[in-house]
Amino acid sequence: MLTTIFAPLLAPATYARWLHLIIGMIFAGVVLFVYPGIEPGVGVLELMAKWAATVSALLVLIALIPAVRRAEGVQARLLLVPEREEEIGTASSVGWTDRRRTAAWLLGRTALGLPVGYVSLFGVAGCVSTVSYVVTGRHPEPFGLELPREVPPLAYLPVVALVLLLVVLVAALAGRLQLAMAVRLLGPSPAERLVEAEQRAERLLERNRLARELHDSIGHALTVTVLQAGAAREVGDPAFVAKALEVIEETGRRAMDDLERTLVLLRDSADGTAVEQPGVEQLAGLFETARAAGSPVRAVVAVTAGALPGVLSRESYRIVQEAVTNALKYAPGQPITVRLAVEEGDLLIRSTNGRASEGGSRRGGGKGLRGIRERATLLGGESSAGWEGAEWVLSVRLPLRLSA
Repeated sequence: MLTTIFAPLLAPATYARWLHLIIGMIFAGVVLFVYPGIEPGVGVLELMAKWAATVSALLVLIALIPAVRRAEGVQARLLLVPEREEEIGTASSVGWTDRRRTAAWLLGRTALGLPVGYVSLFGVAGCVSTVSYVVTGRHPEPFGLELPREVPPLAYLPVVALVLLLVVLVAALAGRLQLAMAVRLLGPSPAERLVEAEQRAERLLERNRLARELHDSIGHALTVTVLQAGAAREVGDPAFVAKALEVIEETGRRAMDDLERTLVLLRDSADGTAVEQPGVEQLAGLFETARAAGSPVRAVVAVTAGALPGVLSRESYRIVQEAVTNALKYAPGQPITVRLAVEEGDLLIRSTNGRASEGGSRRGGGKGLRGIRERATLLGGESSAGWEGAEWVLSVRLPLRLSA
């Protein structure tokens, strides 16, 4: 209980928010002295009405300036100390909705700062006056009250401590209310939140795409390298070893090219043409690599070079690469059949291979198959994979019209 009460006294955020509240009171006070001013004979209610109308009109006019919203957001971030800075925006107003919210913020900030500033000013002044009385023995009237002379001066020190504690607690509570108000009125608008969510989704999609690129490329290279190295060790034929080393070297070079291209994308470099992305034109080299790894490949690519849009050509290459990699990994040495053809406005990709010689079975939910499904979905297509008799079949249908 005591920790909860005294915690605001030790929190730096309490005093930063206190300062933010007092700034609103200072602005209103300056306006009071300029207009309507303090005139003898003018009623208090009339004076306060003119003052409130003047302050409100000025704040509404100030809120029409787009840069004011940015300035208020920066100040609120620095002094109100939100848990997450993104809760309070720092963008300028872009429409009337933002201007209305900024006006509401300025009015609310000033309205809350006035009583807090008044309590702070007179509370602290009264405490200072009382302490002065205790030290000097002079008899002031702190808080507008006449202190009884028969009460020992030191008896007022606990009262001073209690008043200061209450003032700080009031400032702490008002600061939290001010922060909640700032989050609601200076935070991103629904439109800004939608744009931010879309940007975040785009970044996640891009990261997933790059992860798939690395998984497909590097995974294929490692699979071929392991198979070639294992076969060379078992066979022991110098000619076969030399051919295996050649395949490993070429596969590693391609993997390095893919890695370099992906790193260029990750760095957001202006020069994004370090390495050309592979397309269906490079499938012949992919099939040769699989044959060199010991798996016969029968390929039918009924698609002319350049007939496919760039994105569809690149994604098709990655899909076939993943299919071949899975065949080499789970059924090494088994024949692989790949067919690409355009039928009824769709690009059809079909890959089949037999079971492993030892009778093992593959899993159906690996990252490779999930990546193929994601690629197909993003292109507006569909994919399926599973056993059809003694063959593992992967089928992908991609619409040409959605990829142009």
